[in-house]
Amino acid sequence: MYDADDAAYAKASIANGSQSFAAASRLLPSGVREDVARLYAWCRYADDLIDGQDHGHGAAAVDDADARLAELRERTDAALAGKMTGDPIFDGFGQVAARRGITKPLAHDLLNGFQMDVTARHYETVDDLCEYCYGVAGAVGVMMGLTIGVDADDADTLDRACDLGLAFQMTNIARDNVADATVGRVYLPAAWLAEEGLPSCATAIADPDNAAAVHRVVTRLVAEADAYYASASVGVRRLPFRVAWAIASAGGVYRAIGKRRVTWGAVRIAERARTTKAEKLGLIARASLTAARTSERGLPLARYGLWQRPSRP
Repeated sequence: MYDADDAAYAKASIANGSQSFAAASRLLPSGVREDVARLYAWCRYADDLIDGQDHGHGAAAVDDADARLAELRERTDAALAGKMTGDPIFDGFGQVAARRGITKPLAHDLLNGFQMDVTARHYETVDDLCEYCYGVAGAVGVMMGLTIGVDADDADTLDRACDLGLAFQMTNIARDNVADATVGRVYLPAAWLAEEGLPSCATAIADPDNAAAVHRVVTRLVAEADAYYASASVGVRRLPFRVAWAIASAGGVYRAIGKRRVTWGAVRIAERARTTKAEKLGLIARASLTAARTSERGLPLARYGLWQRPSRP
């Protein structure tokens, strides 16, 4: 059984960390919703610790990133081994992992994604970027899939959950590319930047004189994300209605953010694209129709060469 403090912390974490996910998670059945919140709280804490931010806001370079990552690995492994610490983040995650079949290799895929940030990895191609997106988001998608009840043996549906995570992260990168550059991080594929005559460096991306070229690269990334959103929609329609509604809502809101990034154009490339509360409500209502359509007819059942996540026990 979970205690009240653990539940309260998890709910506060998702409420403070993401308005989009908080709104979507309210649609989930209560037991699933609480487990999703606990998983989110662990993911959010890990991301914040490495990025020097508070619930996804105010990222800043940290001097001891290696030590922080080592701490995350140690505490995560203890949680997965069933050791109770009194810390609601890790105790809650450990119990969710035990209940839902989240394995140590899968949990470490997320931490390995953060390792790429710690080492300032270079992303030459979009496939290189997908490897990063898998670590920090696709693996989360798989863990979320298990948490909402997808069978561990249903590899194709978990692939679709991974695809949604990749799409979310590509949208994040498109939304935050200039903000990321201000803290020295470059995620846009170097090959794409080179085609626009730009070097793969933070100063080039942050330079207002390069806004039009950066916007063209970002537009390509949003289009890339769309292929993963489309694949994910196949998996969504295999889920129970309320779960499907929640996932389709989150996907709809994030996809709209990517589209806004594109329509805002180069002149607003440094602004953080977002949706309004009214727009979120409209997208959530529309997602109910998607969730009600359980037929996969007309959807791309094959994944058509999309990046493939690694096989994990």
